[in-house]
Amino acid sequence: MQAANIRIVLVETSHPGNIGAAARAMKTMAIDQLVLVRPQLFPHAEATARASGANDVLLNARVVGSVEEAVADCGFVAATTSREREHNFRVLDLREAVARAVTEMTRGPVALLFGAERTGLTNEELALAHVLVRIPANPDYPSLNLAMAVQLATYELYRARGANYEQPPAAVPLASGVEMERMYAHLEAVLELIEFRDRTQNGTILMTRIRKFLQRAELDANEVNILRGILTAVERRRRRAGDPPA
Repeated sequence: MQAANIRIVLVETSHPGNIGAAARAMKTMAIDQLVLVRPQLFPHAEATARASGANDVLLNARVVGSVEEAVADCGFVAATTSREREHNFRVLDLREAVARAVTEMTRGPVALLFGAERTGLTNEELALAHVLVRIPANPDYPSLNLAMAVQLATYELYRARGANYEQPPAAVPLASGVEMERMYAHLEAVLELIEFRDRTQNGTILMTRIRKFLQRAELDANEVNILRGILTAVERRRRRAGDPPA
């Protein structure tokens, strides 16, 4: 599900570790196009260390001298900002912005810009964007680390492209109806053995309730065997000397 038309552009990044962490965030979310505008230290060992296996993203990263060069072929550009007000700019919530980006990437390259850690993007750099992007955060402390901001943005891009977590198939099948009925009969026998009886008037509520919560648990065959093993152990402890086996 690699995103061929989406690139992340980091502008004047001062800390090489943030470049590596951003590359890791990108690879996790299936984005591999990284463009670096005037990075202070790159390549760098710390960038490689923080990439944690996303070395291919770093190796393929383009280093350019200006934002204009980084987005020259892009039909749509979104720039992140932490400023409360940007006059004469359209400012979108991150989720709205990535939805627009995913639509635009079907027509051509799309770029998402991130400014320097301390200063962000200049007005001239913001002017190259079609929309500005705000990441919702605590208004009393809206500061986000650069790599964290890239992670949030790439995650939203991944979800907007239709990705969903898929549960891997279980190694052990769910217990069959026959296995469950045998377990219920075994459980009922053990409850009688330890004199844990239904105190309701008709004497049927207890097992009905037990059946309901065990059915909700969706036990697999191994789990049923574990429960029956516990029940057998209880039987052995309760059986008095000389009693016949249950």
